[in-house]
Amino acid sequence: MRTVVDGLVLHWSERGEGRPLVLLHGLADSQHTWAAVATTLAKKYRVLCLDLPGCGLSGRPDVSYGIDWQALMVLGWLDQIGIRSFDVVGHSYGGGVALWLLLHRAESIGKMALIAPGGLGVEVTLWLRAAAVFGLFDAGGQRMIGPITQLLLRRYGGKLTLSERRILARVNRSPGTARAFGRTVRDVINWRGQTRQVVQHLSQLGKLPSIALFWGERDRVIPVAHGEALCALFENCSLWRLRSAGHFIHWQAPRALAAALLAYLDGPDLGPSRVKRASVKRTAWQFVVSLFEAHAEPAPSGT
Repeated sequence: MRTVVDGLVLHWSERGEGRPLVLLHGLADSQHTWAAVATTLAKKYRVLCLDLPGCGLSGRPDVSYGIDWQALMVLGWLDQIGIRSFDVVGHSYGGGVALWLLLHRAESIGKMALIAPGGLGVEVTLWLRAAAVFGLFDAGGQRMIGPITQLLLRRYGGKLTLSERRILARVNRSPGTARAFGRTVRDVINWRGQTRQVVQHLSQLGKLPSIALFWGERDRVIPVAHGEALCALFENCSLWRLRSAGHFIHWQAPRALAAALLAYLDGPDLGPSRVKRASVKRTAWQFVVSLFEAHAEPAPSGT
């Protein structure tokens, strides 16, 4: 299906019936790689999978690709198709977009499931920092993104079908993909790491939805320590860990992830997530700094 939002064509799919459940993918990914997870979730939910702007079959306009713009495009799409209340699942950058939705429409979200999300701390893999700093995808980047997609699929996409792998490789070769990827990365990452943390905006947030985090313990893109820190700061925030998976859990272990998501979504309403009383005096900046320091290399000892 396709919906036009402010002149931008967004492609999406729908399956199942029940409460709307929005699935948001990560950088240079597509709604198609959610298929196994979405099929299971669709047994109880109306699952809506979106190709974010610059990805999949959606348009690739010459715009900033800032995370706030991305969040507004998602909300514009939901308005167009008549969705006013929903749960949301977001992976990696899509998890960051899901968190950014809170700044605009937190009251519309019932439960939020975040899979190794961006936006909770500073640390992120070195190759994404290099892509942001050196503009690796600005000049000739379109020739690079296809082989990089193939490399990621070979390494992490073993549970994806051949059709799903071919679709992702094909759509990532579409003109404008590298430009969209490069601008998206630069908006949220610099040489130090991630620069956009929703935690910095706690004072703007009122009532929050219930939040659950899902992480592969072998994640080398965004460390599970970010999830541990958030759950230490918030009430009604849980962390599910999968020892055998890395960053792309929905590629590597779709059945286990889908079962864990259903257990959370079908489980009792724990009430809104909120900052623990003991942590109220701890500022968002201190939270971010602590994450950065926790993963900084120790200084060499004297001899």
